[in-house]
Amino acid sequence: MRPRTVRLAAVLVLGALPVLAGCGGQGGLVSDGPAEAAVGPVRLWPELPPASDPPVDYGETDTERVPGITVRGADVRTVDPVAVVRAEVAAHPDTYTGADGLYAETSRAVLACDTAPAKCPVLSPYYRDLTGNGRDELIVGIRMPEQQVAVRVYLAEDGGLTRIMSTVDQVVSVELAGHDLIVRAASAGIPGYEYRTAWSWDERQHSMLPARDEIVPVRGGATRSPRTTTRSPRTAPGSPRAVSPGSPRTTPASPRTAPPEPTS
Repeated sequence: MRPRTVRLAAVLVLGALPVLAGCGGQGGLVSDGPAEAAVGPVRLWPELPPASDPPVDYGETDTERVPGITVRGADVRTVDPVAVVRAEVAAHPDTYTGADGLYAETSRAVLACDTAPAKCPVLSPYYRDLTGNGRDELIVGIRMPEQQVAVRVYLAEDGGLTRIMSTVDQVVSVELAGHDLIVRAASAGIPGYEYRTAWSWDERQHSMLPARDEIVPVRGGATRSPRTTTRSPRTAPGSPRAVSPGSPRTTPASPRTAPPEPTS
């Protein structure tokens, strides 16, 4: 370093000293003492071998083209949500489990929506850009027995409609937050708590995934009385849903083998 540069640097440092001293004397930053050492994650049982078999496929990434539905101008508002659900029922008339599954009485009511609109289980649709493509997706709710609601999301692409999400819960509420769809569901086994699942678009899987799945206290601290049901309220009809990493929930319930028939 040249002598002139050294002298200039010394002048700048000396000139700054009064300013620093003034800050220290007038309520400036004060040390709280030494910081605690950061503790990183600790891996338990590192000697365990990696899993050799993939986990059970619960079908979150299952998507399906809705047969016979044409979408004009990639605008989901041009399609009838009842016609969409009816097309899926017609394509899977005897399916009671998985993403396509509905109770038998629900399927019959969907097919009869034109003649018995008051009993039609398809709720009013909502529209929201959940994929970030700049266009709205179609969000459909279907009332089911045992206070359950099927929630399905459809994406307009290639002149048709693709279902990118399907789930069933004993729904407390369904909310929209940004590009996420949040389902709050009753907890039958833990009074005073509810399940909250945030479904988010995943470009690689080309579907909505349960990105965050939690058990949280009921707002206001109210206690929810557990109900006795024929199957777990946290599963799609007969098909248990996977739990995202970190969720405190345990193994899902066994699938239902046959749909209940309506009672007189």
